[in-house]
Amino acid sequence: MKAMIYRKAHPVAEFALAIEDLPEPTLRDSDVMVEIRAIGINPGEAFIRGQRSAERGGYVLLGWEFSGVIVGLGPKAVGRFEIGDRVFGTGDMTRDGAWADRLAVDHRIVAKIPEHLSFVDAASLPIGAITAWEAMFREGDSLPEGVDRVLILGGAGGVGSLATQLLKARTQAFVISTGSRAESRDWCTKMGADLVIDHGGDIVDQLARADITEVDMVFSTAKTSESIGWIAKVLRPFGHLSFVDAASQINIGALMSKSITLHAEMVFSRILYGRAPSLHGEILKTIARWADERRIRSIVATQLHGLSPAAMRRAHEVLETGRTIGKIVILF
Repeated sequence: MKAMIYRKAHPVAEFALAIEDLPEPTLRDSDVMVEIRAIGINPGEAFIRGQRSAERGGYVLLGWEFSGVIVGLGPKAVGRFEIGDRVFGTGDMTRDGAWADRLAVDHRIVAKIPEHLSFVDAASLPIGAITAWEAMFREGDSLPEGVDRVLILGGAGGVGSLATQLLKARTQAFVISTGSRAESRDWCTKMGADLVIDHGGDIVDQLARADITEVDMVFSTAKTSESIGWIAKVLRPFGHLSFVDAASQINIGALMSKSITLHAEMVFSRILYGRAPSLHGEILKTIARWADERRIRSIVATQLHGLSPAAMRRAHEVLETGRTIGKIVILF
């Protein structure tokens, strides 16, 4: 099969991903084989490309957000899926990814795509939806008790876009989103935010002008360490800070006096540690149902075509500007 791989970590300016022929992935008992039709491209993948090299004699095949068609079934997947089912999911970062013709993936972490949803739109949803769900709802399906007002730092990105939609689909929470540019703030409004503010400005002052003195939860998708000062000011006592960026340092001293609860989220934790990975499939089933009911919408902002070095390089260049809105999707 054709796959896009690299061997040595490199900056985007020295882009070295290339199409090569690889053997088809081996199907495990719990797997389905998916013929890939579209992939979502994520900042984490661009980060890995710049940091992680292959082991000696090996290669790195990234890609952990996809949509496609099932073309093979392991014995444990029989009865749960059928050949020809349209599915979407995140894949498994301990295995080869989806930047290829085909992907072998555990059937428990994928779900069927609603009939009206295109492969492109479906590929924009899994990472953001699961990340936001676990960051805000944790192992349940609702916000912590007493959380009625949520501030999303970085509301126009892939995760922030889905966080707003999940809150609107599942809860009665008042949603505040931040964006640094006019187009980002417009996007946050389209996603359903009740109030959109400029995270390049004084957050405390902007909230005060909206007659808001405190919030119950801050969901930070980026720059958590840099923002901890104002986050500590706007969170109520016994509030919640949920973050998904790999912050090197967080000054928790600023949060101690208010007894703030911290929630760290990494989307692949369930898969890495075998902690009920089937819950990812259940979350995606819910997302599929809400998409079918038009309660969740696609977050595609940039669509590229073809599994090619040119398309992938363009996606990575856009991601590394740090100004991405919504999701970049490549249609095969």
